[in-house]
Amino acid sequence: MSTVSCSTASSSRGCGTSLLSKPSSLPAFNSPKFIRIGTNSQRDILNSHRLELVHENRKARGTAVRMTLVDERQSTGQNVADPPRILAYDLVQGALVKWRRKEDKSVQDTPTAVLLHGILGSGKNWGTFARRLAHEFPTWQFLLVDLRCHGDSAALKKRGPHSVASTASDVLKLVGHLRLTPRVLVGHSFGGKVVLSMVDQAAKPLPRPVRAWVLDATPGKVRAGGDGEDHPRELISFLRKLPKLFSSKSEVYNALIEEGFSNDVAKWVITNLRPTGPLSSSFSWAFDLDGIAELYQSYEDTNLWNFVENLPRGVHVNFLKAERSLHRWALGDLQRIHAAEELASEEGGGVEMHVLEDAGHWVHTDNPDGLFRILSSSFQVLRA
Repeated sequence: MSTVSCSTASSSRGCGTSLLSKPSSLPAFNSPKFIRIGTNSQRDILNSHRLELVHENRKARGTAVRMTLVDERQSTGQNVADPPRILAYDLVQGALVKWRRKEDKSVQDTPTAVLLHGILGSGKNWGTFARRLAHEFPTWQFLLVDLRCHGDSAALKKRGPHSVASTASDVLKLVGHLRLTPRVLVGHSFGGKVVLSMVDQAAKPLPRPVRAWVLDATPGKVRAGGDGEDHPRELISFLRKLPKLFSSKSEVYNALIEEGFSNDVAKWVITNLRPTGPLSSSFSWAFDLDGIAELYQSYEDTNLWNFVENLPRGVHVNFLKAERSLHRWALGDLQRIHAAEELASEEGGGVEMHVLEDAGHWVHTDNPDGLFRILSSSFQVLRA
């Protein structure tokens, strides 16, 4: 298994290991190799893309050759065109992924799934889960994206409007840049609406069947958390009131706890703090809070029910409701999805509703085994 990690912003971190933002109970698998590349460094300007051989020693199979797309850089100071302002991403590949030249039609395209995080998250939220998928489905590869204003993509300073639609357009441009044709799209919360918008914006009919997974989100109205639960809008508002620089992560953690946010959310939020420099003892946010506030407003305002109720042929949309996430789902939402199930089957599309037991909103950390079993159906149906 191998992983390419591409950061579009200048970074001093070099190569590192991707981790989940929240603690996970997933089992450990063979550690892939991580390559982190800063493509917009002031000193290292992107010249062109090349294919690099990455060799992995495997006791059971001898030596396997892994082909992965990386960015070739130069530091000569020559005047070259600015690199495409693509989102930062990690590409996790199964052990049996086959490399093909663009002109070689004898090797099929590698089946690809795109995994999108929610508000205030990053692609690394999916890291452990994606490696588990790659281990079980070794012919697949999994694209983990840092959405605009989040993670390493925040340094791009994307122009507004910051919306569900513009975020979906960013991801479509990324997969086009990488010459990928995803067969499965998975989005959690805000990322779920982005997935719907991606399919809505894509050409119709689609070149091959596409399965979209919308995890604990509805196509329309966004409902805030109930009593005792964390409210994203309030969390974003509170974070925007804090200073820009912090002396320690515990300073932010304590402020969140004192404000009444849960321990889990406080721990998760501080994973988005980064040192301000290689030798600095201060921290700042990795994300763009002002942009994220716009994104969350768009998440609340965006209504994609019309798309879901008029799916193009070849599109299959799966909604997953977390059992303990009661506030996010109204009876009307469930009834409307079940009605769309019947209509889509008549029109050559597909809509399905799933319930993940013993899970709150954080589905991939609350019940990773259950989520894995449910999502696996897409990779078994489309197994290459």
